[in-house]
Amino acid sequence: MAFITHYFKRPALDALAGLLALLLCGPVASVWAAPDDAPASTWPLLRVERADNALWLSAQFDFVLPPVVEDALQKGIPIYFVAQADLVRQRWYWINRTVASVQRRARLAYHPLTRRWRLSTGTQSAADVTPGLTLSQNFDTLPEAMAAVRRIVHWKLADAASLEPGAQYRVQFSFELDTNELPRPLQIGTLGQSDWVVNVSAALALADELTR
Repeated sequence: MAFITHYFKRPALDALAGLLALLLCGPVASVWAAPDDAPASTWPLLRVERADNALWLSAQFDFVLPPVVEDALQKGIPIYFVAQADLVRQRWYWINRTVASVQRRARLAYHPLTRRWRLSTGTQSAADVTPGLTLSQNFDTLPEAMAAVRRIVHWKLADAASLEPGAQYRVQFSFELDTNELPRPLQIGTLGQSDWVVNVSAALALADELTR
């Protein structure tokens, strides 16, 4: 079941267009739908494919930046986001086991001198404090930069060798704003403040053909 904070807002047509775009890229694993009373626009779109002896995750989601966060960005304060994906083996006879866990960190900053937005992203194992390769991109507008923040493409989740044929797996995905990376005075000011909360989570059951 997917959970999204009240900051989510997206026309259903856009969500459908994003889903069609993912479908065109190849076979899609089964997606866990939101509750029956949740609008279609709040569904994070997750896709897992198997290629080059590995599992790869793509995600598309949406949220509106809280006004206080956008104001901090406009003042030149970098904002950090962290996405995490866990590959979990489901076991009816014992507790579930986490097979792999990866993180993707993104740093968004505005540079007043150039009037451009810079987004830097890097991936790593969730258990490794050493960041991997970092990719940096420049954008002319905040909406362009946020479109890149809200989209993850071809992210390596796990080696195929870590899968057991016939076992059941699911992917647990989360995305949030990391207030721990804010300047110390802001960290103290955000304690207990829902205005600084951006939180997305969803689960995806892997199709049988992906684990064979």
